[in-house]
Amino acid sequence: MGLLNHLKGKLSPAKDKVSGLAQQHGDKIHHGLDKAAKVVDEKTKGKYSGKIHTGTGKAKGAVDRLAHKEGTGTADRPGASPDSPPPAS
Repeated sequence: MGLLNHLKGKLSPAKDKVSGLAQQHGDKIHHGLDKAAKVVDEKTKGKYSGKIHTGTGKAKGAVDRLAHKEGTGTADRPGASPDSPPPAS
């Protein structure tokens, strides 16, 4: 067994726990990301709005992937690339 396989085996329980927490608290995480993005955007006076929006979208996508949510991400949005921000809600 290689070093990477050994590490994957050791980290698997932690990944499962994080996945469960992301499923359980995903809405709170998304709300916190939106709130933090709003504060940063206000502090920078909108100078980095595009970058903040992109980063927030990527962070939300990562949370959704951790939570193994089906039907999220760019596959459901025709023409969307992995780097494109999620649609406005």
